[in-house]
Amino acid sequence: MDLTHFDEQGNAWMVDVSDKDVTSRTAVAEGFIAVNDTIYDRIAAGTMKKGDVLSVARLAAIMGAKQTSQLIPLCHPLSLTKVEVHCTLVDGESSACTDVTHNRAVKIRAIVKTTGKTGVEMEALTAVQVGLLTVYDMCKAIDKGMIMGPTYLVEKEGGKSGHFVR
Repeated sequence: MDLTHFDEQGNAWMVDVSDKDVTSRTAVAEGFIAVNDTIYDRIAAGTMKKGDVLSVARLAAIMGAKQTSQLIPLCHPLSLTKVEVHCTLVDGESSACTDVTHNRAVKIRAIVKTTGKTGVEMEALTAVQVGLLTVYDMCKAIDKGMIMGPTYLVEKEGGKSGHFVR
């Protein structure tokens, strides 16, 4: 498969999508930030000094999805029709949770939709990453050793490349 973001001389460029069909497009991404027991318990109890970590991370993730084209140089600005984010506490689900001092995690899952000429995978992935960074920011006073990852595309639908499921 050819790399579409480079011209014949190897210069980066924004892909021309003007001849592509307008289709309904959806992307789902998720990621984890492994935290220690103290952070996990305080998030669960709602006792973090900076506030409700999961609610703030959810809002940050939504904002991140909307700002993707300003953060990723070759992404097209898109009119998003839906950004849905779920932030949950999990025990041992993430491969980032292998360190015994960080054996619990916050999981962030983003579902992004549009009707357009290009997909929303980058918006879903950006949403997750911004949400994870927000969790880190809100909890770093307790522990700077939190571990982010993995983050990955779960599913995407629409467009020429069709349906992808991890």
